[in-house]
Amino acid sequence: MDFFEKVGETITNVGKSATDKAKELAEVASLKSQIHTCEEVIRKNYIEIGKIYYESFGDKPEEIFVKQCTAIKNAREGKEALNEKINEIKNV
Repeated sequence: MDFFEKVGETITNVGKSATDKAKELAEVASLKSQIHTCEEVIRKNYIEIGKIYYESFGDKPEEIFVKQCTAIKNAREGKEALNEKINEIKNV
């Protein structure tokens, strides 16, 4: 009987260990998901701050933002020109 008791204890310990590991993995996955949500909130708000800044000061940006505001202006003008070409092709 001693042999079977030891085998039973071993199986029980392995089962508990696997259960503990599964709980740990689930908790870590949940925390990582929460971190991702926080990062997404940060990213969206950074974007919103940038939009508000550009709309408010894009025509006269502070020196540190000149490069980015110019790039946005150029991209908008390029987009407009491309849309005009599309409309020409479609005969609109």
